[in-house]
Amino acid sequence: MTAETLHVPGADLYYETRGTGPLLLISQSGEGDAGRSVDLADRLVDEYTVITYDRRGLSRSTIHGAPATGVSVRQHADDVHRLLAHLTDQPVIMLGQSLGASIGLHLAVEHPEQLSLLIAHEPVSPWLLPEPERAGHRAELAELQALYLEGGLPAAIGHVKRVLGVTGDAETGLTPQPMTPQRQANFDFFIRHDFTAIVADELDLNGCRTHILPAAGRTTPHHVFDHRCAVELAKLLGTELVEFPGGHNGNTSHSRAYAARLREVLHSVGR
Repeated sequence: MTAETLHVPGADLYYETRGTGPLLLISQSGEGDAGRSVDLADRLVDEYTVITYDRRGLSRSTIHGAPATGVSVRQHADDVHRLLAHLTDQPVIMLGQSLGASIGLHLAVEHPEQLSLLIAHEPVSPWLLPEPERAGHRAELAELQALYLEGGLPAAIGHVKRVLGVTGDAETGLTPQPMTPQRQANFDFFIRHDFTAIVADELDLNGCRTHILPAAGRTTPHHVFDHRCAVELAKLLGTELVEFPGGHNGNTSHSRAYAARLREVLHSVGR
């Protein structure tokens, strides 16, 4: 594994590369940094060069100046655009998880030449939903953010898991993910700033020519908004929803089975 930092407008972006073969970028969910994907990445490195990174504001990707300045889903996508442009002039495979999937959708529209395939696993993109469902889920996220700002992570974490449909029953032998001070800081940035970005986000997918596979977790409750976003994305694109093991965070809770399914999907589309 190699670790480097790339200067992007307003921030320094930390990223890691490991493995050999075609480039596969994993854009993580929620408060997850490059380390959250290690179990999945390590199961793919014999066939792919896996890129993981800390989103701006998380862990080692530091922001210059006020944290809220310029933090939007579009800005996150621009960071990925600059990272990929730094690494290669060829299109890459992207696996986007949750907010990472929302970022991938922006990249697919704004820089389609950089992606050969986007697997969008349960994007947190209320703009995909019909009204009034869209407004209802935006309000739900705003209420969660207010709950966190008033009572902190202990007051909000259970509700975050409920709203996103995060399920348990993880595989054994995975890298522990304790609630360290760094992870608490990442949660703070995610809920305080990225929630605002998600609520405000808009995107028009009409005319998008990137190959996109909408995906969802097998155990994610079908009524939660991220699963609904995946369903609506598949409907919009006129394609089938691809199912992966586990729930919203199946890539971290079921990394062995998730990696096997990911290989199967990639091989089926010739990637």
